[in-house]
Amino acid sequence: MSLIKPEHLPMRAFDDPEAAFDYILEIYERNTSFIRDMVKRLVEGETPTGRVRATYPKVRVTSTSFQKQSSRLPFGFLHSPGLYETTITNPALFKTYLLEQLSLIRSNHECPIEVGESDTPIPVHFALRPNEELNGEAIAAANVPIRDIFDTPDLTHTDDEIANGTFIPEPGGPYPLAAFTGPRVDYSLQRLAHYTATEPDHFQNFVIFTNYGFYVDEFARIAREWVSEGHDHYTAFVEPGNVVTTRKGLTGKAPPRQPQMPAYHLVADRARGITMVNIGVGPSNAKTITDHIAVLRPHAWIMLGHCAGLRSSQALGDYVLAHAYVREDHVLDDDLPLSVPIPALAEVQVAMERAVADVTHLEGIETKAIMRTGTVASIDNRNWELRDQKEIVRRLSQSRAIALDMESATIAANGFRFRVPYGTLLAVSDKPLHGELKLPGMASEFYRTQIGRHLQIGIRAMEILRDQPSDRLHSRKLRSFAETAFQ
Repeated sequence: MSLIKPEHLPMRAFDDPEAAFDYILEIYERNTSFIRDMVKRLVEGETPTGRVRATYPKVRVTSTSFQKQSSRLPFGFLHSPGLYETTITNPALFKTYLLEQLSLIRSNHECPIEVGESDTPIPVHFALRPNEELNGEAIAAANVPIRDIFDTPDLTHTDDEIANGTFIPEPGGPYPLAAFTGPRVDYSLQRLAHYTATEPDHFQNFVIFTNYGFYVDEFARIAREWVSEGHDHYTAFVEPGNVVTTRKGLTGKAPPRQPQMPAYHLVADRARGITMVNIGVGPSNAKTITDHIAVLRPHAWIMLGHCAGLRSSQALGDYVLAHAYVREDHVLDDDLPLSVPIPALAEVQVAMERAVADVTHLEGIETKAIMRTGTVASIDNRNWELRDQKEIVRRLSQSRAIALDMESATIAANGFRFRVPYGTLLAVSDKPLHGELKLPGMASEFYRTQIGRHLQIGIRAMEILRDQPSDRLHSRKLRSFAETAFQ
């Protein structure tokens, strides 16, 4: 079967990152429009006479020297001489990110940025615009399998070998320029819209994960109040269904049913606001959502949730700031070996400690009355209390764990894996080893006060992180030997 393709666009070299971006955008828009037009024709009864194909834009740079101009940032440079390339998708969504990455490479190496068409086909599903769907009945009426006409997602282009550090290129390249290929990014953008019921465009660079509806309700209340009052920093609030609240009012309609992991976005200029996602319960959900949000290259994410306190000295409502993790969640064992330590990131730890002080008005030694720093264990068995207590208590004691939950280690480990700064601040909601279970009526006034403050602390921590220079936040601790130049 012959190929039906748009006219080939040549590879061009640029010294100006803005001009390079414009060409990336031109290629992407032209090629996705070509596929969408062919889909429209098929739906209207005109079956293509060959196989329809258009490909992703490709960015390529070549370094001939180990020298670089600046080593202050942990990204933005090419680790050794050779050819580097990556495919790009949805450049309009990633404009700020792409311009920053391309500008850093130009300033560090002064090599031209080459842009052209790759050999990687754009799957028909990924060429559709948001909220567009394939008309299954019309396509079925053509009596030709869609895979005979259009390219469909190929999992060989969507794996995480680069991010996992298991991809081994040939000497001299081509080396990967970015951790995620165009198809891998497209796959996650589709999944994000499905799981959260909001478009990826609304996601902000500072993300809070939680597993309690209370936090989401309070976040929504605060966000609506700030936006309606004309907050200096935040301009809009977006809820599932892409319902948007601005100072002028509300637009959009809530979805007929709640999505699996609803997302809420307190929007600021250049995506420097805060996104909150209710991930539900369990490490599987935690991995799923962070696998997909990672392609947006957020500046930080943290977990705000409840935990089981493991020490008799803890009270219900006390805070736990994780500085180490015991990984018994198992969902990342195949991607990140258990032998890999997950370090605490000083920038995030300091921000959360400062946020606790700002919200509670306690400082220094006084914060120890309500917060303890230590190891958090994450487990994949919600009813761990029903197992043999001797065995599990011994393991937890040996690890020096002070709290146990189901999501924090997963979120931290995936932050480490995907080079996204991470942290965890939990609130003790029960102490099963000491007979204090989650039962109605057990909440004291102290507990209610602390839970009410918990979200405020998380928001304040994200604002502290937002105000830090990016060279401080994106720690070298998250970079490996031969890293991609793109953050």
